[in-house]
Amino acid sequence: MDYSSSFFVVTTDGPVARISMNRPEKANGMTPDFWTELPRLMALLESDEKIRCVVLTGEGKHFTGGMDLAAFSAIAALFKEEPGRAAHALREKITRLQDTFNALERVRFPVIAAIHGACIGGGIDMITACDIRLASRDAFFSIEEINIGMTADVGTLQRLPKLIAPSIAAELAYTGRRFSAEEALSYGLLSHVEDTRDEIIAHALDMAQQIAAKSPLAIAGIKRNLAYSRDHGVADGLDYIATWNSGMLRGDDLTRAASAAMTKKQAVFDDLLGDDVLQI
Repeated sequence: MDYSSSFFVVTTDGPVARISMNRPEKANGMTPDFWTELPRLMALLESDEKIRCVVLTGEGKHFTGGMDLAAFSAIAALFKEEPGRAAHALREKITRLQDTFNALERVRFPVIAAIHGACIGGGIDMITACDIRLASRDAFFSIEEINIGMTADVGTLQRLPKLIAPSIAAELAYTGRRFSAEEALSYGLLSHVEDTRDEIIAHALDMAQQIAAKSPLAIAGIKRNLAYSRDHGVADGLDYIATWNSGMLRGDDLTRAASAAMTKKQAVFDDLLGDDVLQI
């Protein structure tokens, strides 16, 4: 697989991939290539049947400072165009930006965000689309959009109220104030905090290897059903998982898991089928 990128560095360790934002001199600000490269890389990783979990990190002092000014400049240029056509183009641009983070939800494997330093603006949009969020104690967060006179539009307002108490989400969105890793942990936005960047990345990679050791078919089912249940009622969610397991539950994985439990050994599960069988 060719994971070369102008914005990210991708490394793999067996079934675990690490995607790291690599513009440390700009606080990993989300330049235009960020928005195209992230979904491309996620699609490549999805097509590799050996990849079972991804860890998302940032190089340098900060996780990400959010959208880069270069991306804002391209948006601002639209305001010089005919209003109706500009509005249509802006809507198309926003939906494309949204789809960058939708890609994190679409993939079959969990995505773990290991956060340090600043995580503001678009960074909140991104981590709310991840499955698990971890941080170092120096991490701080802000729904920054209100501070520049706009409404966040790439996922924060849609996903954050499903992750934490709606009143807290509203307060953070209305005020744009910074909040700490300890606050984020108390809100339920984070599931774990470590002292340093290196420690939280090591913790995330270890967690990813634990997840990767499980049945990839069961993991894919958990991810799909968690997302479905978030957006549907309990009855619909129960009906969906019944249908899912009636089609996806397989005796081979159950037998391997049970045998491993009895012998106190680690079960070994087959990979899912690769991208080659999906080609038309």
